[in-house]
Amino acid sequence: MTHPSPVPTLSARPGPADVFQGLGLIFRAWSLIFRTPPLLRLSALCAAVTLVALGGLFVLLWIYAPELLGWLWTRPEEWYSRALWYLVLVLMFLVLLVVGANVVLPVVLAPLQDPLSELTEEQCGGYTPPPFQLGSFLQGLATSVGHTLARVFFLLVGLAVLFPLNLVPVVGNTAWTVLGSLWTMLWLAGEHLAAPMTRHQYPFAEVRRVLRQRWLLCLGFGAGVYILLWVPILNSFFLPVAVVGGTLLYRGLLAAGNVPPPPSSGPAGK
Repeated sequence: MTHPSPVPTLSARPGPADVFQGLGLIFRAWSLIFRTPPLLRLSALCAAVTLVALGGLFVLLWIYAPELLGWLWTRPEEWYSRALWYLVLVLMFLVLLVVGANVVLPVVLAPLQDPLSELTEEQCGGYTPPPFQLGSFLQGLATSVGHTLARVFFLLVGLAVLFPLNLVPVVGNTAWTVLGSLWTMLWLAGEHLAAPMTRHQYPFAEVRRVLRQRWLLCLGFGAGVYILLWVPILNSFFLPVAVVGGTLLYRGLLAAGNVPPPPSSGPAGK
C-alpha cells in the first residue's frame, strides 16, 4: 500500500493558521514513525533511553525543586499564601522538567538524531543518505554534539535573562514560568529545525531567519513537542517525534520556497 508524501503543504506566506499547521506536524511525525519500520526501531531505542533519563530527572527535581523555590521565596505560614507557594512550586517543577529534558536528552541521544532525520528525509523523497564512512560518521557526530551543546547554551541564556523576574514577589515566579515556557517552545522548534539544516550545511543565520519569518509556525510545532512531554508513556517518544517533525518542517519550508536549496553537494543536496 502506498502512502502520500509526508512532506507538509505549507503556505509560502505566514498567517494565523501557521500555529495549527505547526501543531499538526506532531501527528504527521507520529504517523510516519509507526508506518516506517526502520524509523520505529530507531525511535524505540531512543524511547528506552529517554524513559530512563526522564525518570532520573523527575526524581532529582522532586527532591530539590522545593529547596530552590525556598531559596527564592521562603514558604509562608499563612494557609492562603502557602497554597500560592505550592502552586508556584508546581509550575516551576514543570518548567524545570522541560528545560532539563531539553538539556540532557539532546546531548545523550545526539548520535541517533542524524540517522533519524536522514531516514525521515528519505521517506520524503528526493534524498538518498550518503554511504556509511567511519570518518564522516565521527566528524558528523562531533559536529552534531557540538551544535547541540551550543543550542542548549542558547536556551539557558534566554532563561537566565528571564530569571530575575523571580525576584518580583508572587507574580514574578508566574511571569517567569509563562515566558520561560514560551521561550522553550520556540527554542524547541529552532533546535529540531536546525538539526536537518545543519546536516545540509546551512548557516545558523538561516535558521534564525526562518524562526523570525515563520515564528507562528515554529511556535505551534514547539508547543506540540512541549505538550507531548506531559503525556505519560508517549513522552518517552518525545525526542524521536521532535526530530522527525523538525525534519518534516524543514522539507515543508523547502517545498514552500521559504528555505533556499541546501548549499551542501552530493546526495545531501538533492
